[in-house]
Amino acid sequence: MTNTVRDIHGTPVFFCAAEGPPLLGERDALDVIGEGSYAGASWAAVPVERFGDDFFRLRTKLAGDIVQKFANYRLGLAVVGDISRHLEASSALRDFVRESNRGTQLWFVTDERALAERLAPSA
Repeated sequence: MTNTVRDIHGTPVFFCAAEGPPLLGERDALDVIGEGSYAGASWAAVPVERFGDDFFRLRTKLAGDIVQKFANYRLGLAVVGDISRHLEASSALRDFVRESNRGTQLWFVTDERALAERLAPSA
């Protein structure tokens, strides 16, 4: 699979391929941001497989650094996939995910369908 942009409820979403390079730092995030922005996306959907374990260890500050880059460039970030093993290991991460999912910049979703539900217009 390759990176693609698809319209979901009127929102252009840049879907990153699962087999792409890992996001291990800000430079990697900027690559995704650049490609997604160039394609006209408002959101980037990045499979959980693309993130190293350090992203889910909040003490490394990697998640904050990466999310801040996306916010600076006004591109939403959806982490797509099962993160249950990381959630089981960290109450701080559970809190971070809960708060992130209440906002409009970073969402943790289980799959593309869950992302589409989040992007659906409010009734």
